[in-house]
Amino acid sequence: MEARVRGATAIGGEVRVPGDKSISHRALILGALAHGEMEIQGISPAADVESTARCLRALGVEISLAGDRAVIAGAGPEGLSPPRAPLDCGNSGTTMRLLAGVLAGRPFESVLVGDESLSRRPMRRIIEPLSRMGAEISARDGNFPPLRIRGGELRGISYALPVASAQVKSAVLLAGLQAAGDTEVVEPAPSRDHTERMLAYLGAPIEVEGRRIRVRAGELRARPIAVPGDFSSAAYLIAACAARPGCTLLVRDVGVNPTRTGFLDVLGEMGAEVIALDERKMNGEPVADLLVRGRELRAAEVGGELVPRLIDELPLLAVLATQAEGTTVIRDAGELRVKESDRIAAMAGNLRRLGAEVREFPDGMEIRGPCRLRGARLSGFRDHRIVMACAVAGLYASGETAIEGAEWAAISFPGFFRVLEGIRRDG
Repeated sequence: MEARVRGATAIGGEVRVPGDKSISHRALILGALAHGEMEIQGISPAADVESTARCLRALGVEISLAGDRAVIAGAGPEGLSPPRAPLDCGNSGTTMRLLAGVLAGRPFESVLVGDESLSRRPMRRIIEPLSRMGAEISARDGNFPPLRIRGGELRGISYALPVASAQVKSAVLLAGLQAAGDTEVVEPAPSRDHTERMLAYLGAPIEVEGRRIRVRAGELRARPIAVPGDFSSAAYLIAACAARPGCTLLVRDVGVNPTRTGFLDVLGEMGAEVIALDERKMNGEPVADLLVRGRELRAAEVGGELVPRLIDELPLLAVLATQAEGTTVIRDAGELRVKESDRIAAMAGNLRRLGAEVREFPDGMEIRGPCRLRGARLSGFRDHRIVMACAVAGLYASGETAIEGAEWAAISFPGFFRVLEGIRRDG
């Protein structure tokens, strides 16, 4: 499917985004591992989350979905049953990595498979710690899906993450819920902490001391969960307004977990104005309404410990860099090379087609601005975040931008193009 985006002269209005994808994955998985019936309100409609629900059903979990509401009949880890066929994770790395942690502790064999894109993503990062805990895991070339897992009796370990990764951290913690003794994860830099927050909310024996997280076996108690709006989805709408002086946009009920909002920190350095209103908490997660007032932007440098807090928004930051005065530098982001696509190469190539001046590094890029973008034909690279970042670029470009593979936006933000068109204020 091809989407066409016309350049916009004004953006504004009031809008909501779908439920947080990361939290929705974890709510489904932890709901299955808890004891009792758990209701989830505001669950993400994203295709990735549907993959998690499908895999859990194949493991014998009863899940009913109606709109943005889900009800899970949890029976604890021991309630999972051997799957009759490979578990299809679709395009979702979160599904595969988190379920690997769960299945590492179950006394049966299971196979996790994915689509063409997921089948190219590295899995050694979870294979190594889960194998140390006692699971038997094999993979193609020792690194790539399919993953064949024979779980069983696990033992707790202390594991220092080589790179900050919420998915790897979560896989080890989920295995640790089923292991003998304490399991400890040490992070080199903070990564999103939704798993830790939800485990604590559901009564898990978990301790967080700075960058050390410890968990041990214990029973989870089902409790209702309300999922806030997805910050990564809201970021595209925020970016569409942020570099437009005189424009104002309000995004309601957005999750503002500080491990996820590095993008707002960088926007502040660039001179953007984003104000958090009505700050509150929903089942341990901070939530706010975000008011965006467009401003002229200046370049920024991004790297180091900030990168894990905005890894999903870096393609979008590259778009905003084309509208900022000066040279924006993004480094320490080599992880982007092994996402659904090589996001560094994908964004550098697409931005050049729009007329931007981009220099590519192994671990990032350099973008010189401001630049007058011109509509062009772009590839979405079968990657939802590239598709959506390019759509925002199209709003800043003159003329019309055509994006191939636009249907991939539904992986995380169904209805994205309709919502984007709804905040246009130039007729």
